[in-house]
Amino acid sequence: MSTATARAVDAPENRIIFALDYPGLAEARAGAEKVRGTVGVLKVGLELFVKEGPAALTIAADAGAALFADLKLHDIPETVERAVASLAPAGARFVTVHAAGGAAMLGRAVERAERDTKGALMVLAVTVLTSLDDADVQAQGVAGSAQDHALRLARVAWSAGVRGFVCSPSEVARLRAELGPEATLVTPGVRPAGVAAQDQKRVATPEEAIARGADYVVVGRPIRDAADPAAASRMVAREISAGLARRAEAANAPPAPRR
Repeated sequence: MSTATARAVDAPENRIIFALDYPGLAEARAGAEKVRGTVGVLKVGLELFVKEGPAALTIAADAGAALFADLKLHDIPETVERAVASLAPAGARFVTVHAAGGAAMLGRAVERAERDTKGALMVLAVTVLTSLDDADVQAQGVAGSAQDHALRLARVAWSAGVRGFVCSPSEVARLRAELGPEATLVTPGVRPAGVAAQDQKRVATPEEAIARGADYVVVGRPIRDAADPAAASRMVAREISAGLARRAEAANAPPAPRR
């Protein structure tokens, strides 16, 4: 996917990825309709895909949104490449793979997506899940913090040709500084101001995530469980606008004087 295509997120609502975390197809379709026109991307995750199969991948187009196939592929290179090839006809904008799968797996996924979709499908490498913290990462035998590990994984993925990444709000600024403007950064673990973190451990508000350098924010339960999901989406968009303003202000600020 070209940088221009991947980052065509001019309106704040187009930076919202709404997670269709519903138990079945009917509920997911109804949920997608409730936010029609207020979010740019709909995310189909493992729960819905395992239960409903490819039918779940049609919801986004039917609701006038882009498709994020959050399948977190992680297997031998051949298997992941073929899975990407099978997904290509669905017209997805994004598919996730685990960065921990290694350079060969990542490279094959990127090459297949480019070949089969002419750049329309972007492979996003998942670094460290937002449900994990430093203690969880260290319990797996990984040295350093979750942020350190996310950056290591991102470097491997970047070298393999990946240009899109899923990272928590805690490391998005560091990845932006490391990878530069070409990278597309998607940030889960986002909770609007005043909303509980629930089972996420490394979280931020939409405003904070965007101000730190995220291109897209993933929001699920705060929209899904709201009394008015469309109104909740518009609130997220307002926070995104504030984050964009903060980011522009920081970019235009004069450099601090040297001491």
